[in-house]
Amino acid sequence: MGQGGAGRRLERLVVAVPLEERHLARLRERFPDLRLDVVKRVRPEDLAEADGLVGWQLDAEGVAAAPRLGWFQNGGAGVEGLPLRELASRGVVVTNASGVHAINIGEHVLAMMLAFARGLPALVRAQEARRWRDDDDAARARRFELHGQTLLLVGLGDIGLAVAERARAFGMRVLGTRRRSDLATPPGVDEVVPMEQLTDGLGRADHVVVSVPLTGATAGLIGAAELAAMKRGAYLYNVGRGGTVDTPALVEALAAGHLGGAGLDVTDPEPLPEDSPLWGMANVLITSHTSGGTPKYWDRGIELIEENIRRYRAGEPLLNEVDAGEGY
Repeated sequence: MGQGGAGRRLERLVVAVPLEERHLARLRERFPDLRLDVVKRVRPEDLAEADGLVGWQLDAEGVAAAPRLGWFQNGGAGVEGLPLRELASRGVVVTNASGVHAINIGEHVLAMMLAFARGLPALVRAQEARRWRDDDDAARARRFELHGQTLLLVGLGDIGLAVAERARAFGMRVLGTRRRSDLATPPGVDEVVPMEQLTDGLGRADHVVVSVPLTGATAGLIGAAELAAMKRGAYLYNVGRGGTVDTPALVEALAAGHLGGAGLDVTDPEPLPEDSPLWGMANVLITSHTSGGTPKYWDRGIELIEENIRRYRAGEPLLNEVDAGEGY
């Protein structure tokens, strides 16, 4: 972590993400001496003289083909598929795009919460069936207001804080969990619950949003015991990685009526198999890993890339550096 001291060589940068020409023009204007090699898909020969790479993935073959590589900017936030320890041993600084999609994922979570609150999934199905539903007492009884309810954020990174900001606007009480509970409570969060007290926080929440990265410590973080600790009728949302939630345990909790519903942007496995019972559950929203998509993705991403180029050349710590040991 943290490259400091003298600047490092960055003469040739391979770009393998869909930046628009205006984004590339911005980089060329700011760094006229930087050679940009724009490719759709990275081949080993593209990396032979690369000092830096902006892309979605980098495997062991790519690492071996890049003797000069010193920096890899991942196009997304998740880095669980990268050979992090090998990159670290080579002295390659890895950074991710954390924060670029916090706004849109924050909005996506609130959209799912509001959909459950107002009974929209059932009403959309009624619309498709051309059936008027104003006299459905059972459906009316299941509706609720977010105002006054409690939200638990499992993960207080950029996404969690974006959800907190929006939830507070709806009058919700916001709890959050993170490993460093000794740090100051961030804006928009009423209380930080230590991770070792996760089940206590789960039992107090009407809605639980999981946005932690997938690491050895978070795989299966929300399992049968954690789901059982949640309030009866509470709602679970996963917008991080599918593997942080035990899928069979989730299906069982939903089928038994313990949970009110689940909003799943990510699943395990992914894509979700056609025979998964989750598809047919009336109290489940599945949005097929679309929450991170936004037309402003690269407008925010280019700011991160530009600043990291400057920092790398100046020998300063980069934004969003990934810790190989921690896995995020």
